Amino acid sequence: MTDRLAAGDTAPDFTLPDQDGVEHSLAALRGKKVIVYFYPAASTPGCTTEACDFRDNMSSLQAAGYEVLGVSKDEQAKLKTFQHEQALTFPLLSDPDLAVHKAYAAWGEKNNYGKIVTGTIRSTIVVDEDGTVQLPLYNVKATGHVASLRKKLGLV
Repeated sequence: MTDRLAAGDTAPDFTLPDQDGVEHSLAALRGKKVIVYFYPAASTPGCTTEACDFRDNMSSLQAAGYEVLGVSKDEQAKLKTFQHEQALTFPLLSDPDLAVHKAYAAWGEKNNYGKIVTGTIRSTIVVDEDGTVQLPLYNVKATGHVASLRKKLGLV
């Protein structure tokens, strides 16, 4: 596993397709603040809670200049269904080979209900306009995470 990112690190660039096959790259978002969040699997309870919290807070995040990108290992078809069923208003990016997960240290060993497993580490990385990590958050909880993030970003 890659070392975790720290505030002040350069965020690794990436290009990934979204639920519609449209490619998104971090480099193309220079000049904007970006929230990149990694979640284990579309259409599961915790991931749905987290995604819907981002959806429900998009207006305040966008008003503060933030773009949101959700990243999972799911294939595009599953992401398309998830986006449609939950009326999500931000791109869901597909990283099936886990390259971006690993570059952001969002893949590795974790405790899952008392059992050590290898998988997606629920993480949120806030990147500033220059592509620098502003706020790295690892092992976040799905419930209440967006409210906590907004508070840390001074949006509450």
